[in-house]
Amino acid sequence: MSKLDELIAELCPDGVEYVKLSSICDIKRGERVTKSQLIEDGIYPVFSGGVSPMGYFNKFNREENTITIAQYGTAGYVNWIDEKFWANDVCYSLFPKEVINKRYLYFVLVNLQDYIYTLRIDAVPAHLPVDRLGNIKIPLPPLAVQQEIVRILDNFTELTAELTAELTARRKQYEYYRDLLLTFDDDVPRLAISDLLIRTKGTNITAQKMRQLHKENGEVRIFAGGKTYADVDFKDIPKKDINLNPSIIVKSRGIIEFEYYDKPFSHKNEFWSYYSENKNVNIKFVYYYLSKNVNYFQRIANNMQMPQISIPVTDKYKVPLPPIKEQERIVAILDRFDALCNDLTSGIPAEIEARQKQYEYYRDKLLS
Repeated sequence: MSKLDELIAELCPDGVEYVKLSSICDIKRGERVTKSQLIEDGIYPVFSGGVSPMGYFNKFNREENTITIAQYGTAGYVNWIDEKFWANDVCYSLFPKEVINKRYLYFVLVNLQDYIYTLRIDAVPAHLPVDRLGNIKIPLPPLAVQQEIVRILDNFTELTAELTAELTARRKQYEYYRDLLLTFDDDVPRLAISDLLIRTKGTNITAQKMRQLHKENGEVRIFAGGKTYADVDFKDIPKKDINLNPSIIVKSRGIIEFEYYDKPFSHKNEFWSYYSENKNVNIKFVYYYLSKNVNYFQRIANNMQMPQISIPVTDKYKVPLPPIKEQERIVAILDRFDALCNDLTSGIPAEIEARQKQYEYYRDKLLS
């Protein structure tokens, strides 16, 4: 039996009492600060209840480790702010009484987040009245039980924070080595992409059609802008529009970026892609080089009324071409870094996701 089980058996043999939030804490609105009053290099963040501060100010009206709940805008969003800050007038701050552990209350409210959202009045803008917030029922076990629950959940939180810090450090390390590996002396030949790779077209398809065709186990991925895609069957689009070679997809409108893909695919016909039949060119090496220099293409795109680049911009772009063995060595190194930093099945992000799911499971179990 765990320590928590022992405490519950000893102190809560008949379950726990549920009490109104307003009976165990004071709920206070912040004080108004307008955007014109914000100070660019101010000392304290100004929160309106959302995830990020709206700006900075040289005064604070709340101490660190305060629970806030948005009243307007992102009404109902629960936040824990671990530094001194200015609470604006569109968010509530919670000041728990001695019967409840502040951190325990935060975990309970996060667990009730979806329910709190249902209490909003969906006017324009949506808002959360203080009386509806105050009427929320909170489970109130003895303080010893609350403290043990907090200890368990904070351990999960700390582990996730450590993994997130590790991921940030590894990504910086990855960028450093990527830039180092992909910087070449002038004696390395540079050739235009059109001289190295074969350009291919996409397929004529609308976003609505992509949504209609999407299947969970589709064999062909169709790429659209940003992170949007649809997985479809081979029969769903013309055979001539399906690419079977490992390729670089040029996302040429909106968010300008490159994507490498090595399974059957297509893309919307305003994009284009490249593959290689040149034994002296590693297609993934070219992808890594283009990704390193994506800012060059984004600057060109931002000069247009709608951010976009044209085919000649990439066709004419020159890429350094070291010997194929060197290209392969660089790709092998960057692949390992990329997996560590971005792989959702084996890298640090996968570990963070697993810990987050574990945390949510235990949070739900402990607070039921």
